[in-house]
Amino acid sequence: MKREGKIQVWQDYQKEIADDHYFYVRSCIRQNFFPGSEQTLLKILRKELNKDIYENPHHTSCSGIGYHSDIVPFDTIQTIVARQFALMTEAGYQNLAVSCITSFGIYNEIIETWKEFPAELKKVRTFLKKATGREFEIPQNVAHASDIIYKFRNEIATIGKNRLINRKTGKPLKIVEHIGCHYSKMFPSKGVGGAEFPHVLVGMIESWGGEVVDYPERRHCCGFGFRQYLVMSNRGYSVSNSRKKFESMEPYKPDAILCNCPGCPMFLDRWQYVIEEMEGKTYGDNGRGIPVLTYEEMAGLVLGYDPWDMGMQMHQTNVEPLLDKMGIHYDIDLKYAGKDGKLIGKPTMVGCGC
Repeated sequence: MKREGKIQVWQDYQKEIADDHYFYVRSCIRQNFFPGSEQTLLKILRKELNKDIYENPHHTSCSGIGYHSDIVPFDTIQTIVARQFALMTEAGYQNLAVSCITSFGIYNEIIETWKEFPAELKKVRTFLKKATGREFEIPQNVAHASDIIYKFRNEIATIGKNRLINRKTGKPLKIVEHIGCHYSKMFPSKGVGGAEFPHVLVGMIESWGGEVVDYPERRHCCGFGFRQYLVMSNRGYSVSNSRKKFESMEPYKPDAILCNCPGCPMFLDRWQYVIEEMEGKTYGDNGRGIPVLTYEEMAGLVLGYDPWDMGMQMHQTNVEPLLDKMGIHYDIDLKYAGKDGKLIGKPTMVGCGC
């Protein structure tokens, strides 16, 4: 195919991402797993890119986990989402920025439902009015937070202090990208690159100097899946999914794994620790694990942020091997220090590969 034809075809896999003025909705689980990531995103957008991003302290969970677990009815979650939109409308914003992949899927599912079934929209407007007295407008633009970092990836590369380059060898670091299932598998047109060629993380890695690792189980689920983990008897299924991915990527010797879902980095990080405890098996160099990062953390490292300020000591697979390869300075004595510099205690569960 001629280059012009390829460019035309690729246009079908693009999405509109608002340039500024975002109403931000956080993730209920991300703040528990990697609490520094969302703060890092806000810092990057406000301080580095001079963007307007607003969050309302009264917004709640989208209740997506309960919905996907058949606990929260569809009418209820529609009304909860309508309340989030009412808060956005009252604040004067039209562009929704979503932290969580599950929430991103939920918002898109409900907006598409309202387009196809206007009676549902009318019903939900009535529910919300009776329950809260509020009214709302549907967002003009819905972007996942990783879409926004992707949009400004080249600006971040320009002002960044670090690259995804091995400082000793000068070669690009090998990065595995892992896309959350609810990002574009439910609605391919809502994600950059669609379901077949998701480019949101690939674009970041390449712009920041890294090399994307292609491997057989690249599109395999991390294994989180609410029913795989919420039901205790199913958790073996979850860890076996992650193990399948680790076994597949291991021969390519990746330096890090990059994710855009709250659940995926948690499980790809935690299960490496669990597998080491169960089998004595590690998947990184020299008996260590493969560091797993959120896209905000990786953007923060490129910008020169302190890894401990971003909360990267929360990882159960230690991130130091990646920091060493990138030549990032860090004080190991401050890894478990509070904001005042005093040690708050080392966890009894040490990281993978220690």
